[in-house]
Amino acid sequence: MPHKPPPRRQSINVGRGARKRDEDSGTEVGEGTDEWAQSKATVRPPDQLDLTDAELKEEFTRILTANNPHAPQNIVRYSFKEGTYKLISFVDQLAVHFSQVGNLIPKDSDEGRRQHYLDELAAGSQESAKVVTSETEILEEEEEPKEAEAGSQTDVPAAEAPEKMAEEESMTPKQPKERKLTNKFNFSERASQTFNNPLRDRECQMEPPPRTNFSATANQWEIYDAYIEELEKQEKTKEKEKTKTPVAKKMGKMAMRKMTSMESQSDDITKVTQAAKIVERMVSQNTYDDVAQDFKYYEDAADEYRDQEGTLLPLWKFQNDKAKRLAVTALCWNPKYNDLFAVGHGSYDFMKQSRGMLLFYSMKNPSFPEYTFSSESGILCLDVHVDHPYLVVVGHYDGNVAIYNLKKPYSQPSFRSSAKSGKHTDPVWQVKWQKDDMDHNLNFFSVSSDGRIVSWTLVKSELVHTDVIKLKVEDSTTEGLEGLQIHTVGCGTAFDFHKEIDYLFLVGTEEGKIYKCSKSYSSQFLSTYDAHSMAVDAVSWNPYHTKVFMSCSSDWTVKIWDHTIKTPMFIYDLNSAVGDVAWAPYSSTVFAAVTTNGKTHVFDLSINKYEAICNQPVVAQKKNKLTHVQFNPIHPIIIVGDDRGHVTCLKLSPNLRKMPKEKKGQEVQKGPAVEIAKLDKLLNLVREVKPKT
Repeated sequence: MPHKPPPRRQSINVGRGARKRDEDSGTEVGEGTDEWAQSKATVRPPDQLDLTDAELKEEFTRILTANNPHAPQNIVRYSFKEGTYKLISFVDQLAVHFSQVGNLIPKDSDEGRRQHYLDELAAGSQESAKVVTSETEILEEEEEPKEAEAGSQTDVPAAEAPEKMAEEESMTPKQPKERKLTNKFNFSERASQTFNNPLRDRECQMEPPPRTNFSATANQWEIYDAYIEELEKQEKTKEKEKTKTPVAKKMGKMAMRKMTSMESQSDDITKVTQAAKIVERMVSQNTYDDVAQDFKYYEDAADEYRDQEGTLLPLWKFQNDKAKRLAVTALCWNPKYNDLFAVGHGSYDFMKQSRGMLLFYSMKNPSFPEYTFSSESGILCLDVHVDHPYLVVVGHYDGNVAIYNLKKPYSQPSFRSSAKSGKHTDPVWQVKWQKDDMDHNLNFFSVSSDGRIVSWTLVKSELVHTDVIKLKVEDSTTEGLEGLQIHTVGCGTAFDFHKEIDYLFLVGTEEGKIYKCSKSYSSQFLSTYDAHSMAVDAVSWNPYHTKVFMSCSSDWTVKIWDHTIKTPMFIYDLNSAVGDVAWAPYSSTVFAAVTTNGKTHVFDLSINKYEAICNQPVVAQKKNKLTHVQFNPIHPIIIVGDDRGHVTCLKLSPNLRKMPKEKKGQEVQKGPAVEIAKLDKLLNLVREVKPKT
């Protein structure tokens, strides 16, 4: 038998061989296990901080924001709501680093649907091609010998049966799956965080309602005192009733019932009037908001292309049912409240004289007047006091003058002239407030067709009159019986006081003459101007130039005068009777005139000294006649009244209120001196031409 080595020695040799292979490969199993078991030493950077355990456990959260560090944070814009410049809270943080025009098409568009349809057709054609190839393979297999087929059928194992089933299934055409077209524009499929812009401020023109804080405490003693006072009143009334006769008692009861009913009604009305007025003003401002926007911001851009011509933009129309069929006989702006103006209603036809109305309108509420006063006689003129804007003096057709106080609620005038106090015997055509006298009493003047110019002074709640001058027609004295000289009385129609010289004033008459008078002389004129061939309707001093005044008449003309020269500087024929003229408060060379054919004419002598730069009809019907015109002292608007009782507010276009042009390197000079020089330049040209002719 052969010798067999012991099994233990064989196992040792095997272990040595394995160890030798590990040594050849350069690794030892024992050493490797020892290295992984040892802890690794970390290398510490030299600038690392020494932190405590509490500091190591502290967590810091960082929020990533999409704010652009270069976006400006100090953008300021004007807020029309608060009337100041405000810092904008939201800033556009978008910073575009790369942009490229893509070719993505929305799937809902026609092009997207067309491409989707073409993709479906392509997918269907591929499936049909697969079906055709599978059918050809099946036909080739059928052409093989049946013997081989029979042998192969016996040799086919059971494992190949599922493969044949899969091939049979592939022969049936499958419905193509609808492939979803990715759409980059469909934001509903994605979640995105967008910035919501603040809503636009929607504003309405209105005044905030007045608010008052009221607080009171009532204790038992006050309540007890109130009851005691009421009991005492009842006892006093019982004692009075005992002393009265039965007839007086019945009359007293009737009067008390009327008083209580009136008081209850008045109390209810007074409680509601203030609130109703505020609500009405709010509603009307919302109703006429588009007109208010035009009044504030609209400027006719077409003026740049017009050759020194302007237009008038109609704004509001003021009318009242109670003043129907009454002509507008006077207009006057309130000197303190620039949106408030007074309108006098009456009639210029002496055959159709009736009642009169004094109305105050505000541009904040054009639908209804703020104050209403009625009179038995028609109003022909009015004036508002400069220092006391609540006092209004009016002149009536019957020759009376009256003062209305807006602070008092009743509609009757506070002061009124009478036959005893020296009222005029003919219609009062114009009234003007003057400076207070030496004793600080209110003072105003009036002119009438009876030839008297009267100074009225309010002394101790009574009107005291003084005749300043009596108009007499020159060279009209005739000798009457017993050698008495009879003078023809001049009928005054208009007058105006000098803006700087207190004692100097002009008077226009029905004869067409203008007299320059002084308060110091009661029987003599300083000079006489043969101004017009018909009645003078208005006389007005220039607000800037102390020598220049203007007059208009029913003889169709407007004339501009230098009061040191007896011939007019400028004459304008307006082809119709001129009802009124007015100087513009912002320029010494701009004035407006209204005529009976319904047109408003605006002149600017510095632009065109031959004709008006605006001729525009204001009333719709040709039969309506314009009677009065007035400029607003601050806003670029005028108000025009007609003989149907309507007042129209019109805005001047930029060409009608041109200011001095700016020159390079020079500041625009403004003020009275510039306006005086501008008008002086025109007058000097006329003075140079006149002697040659």
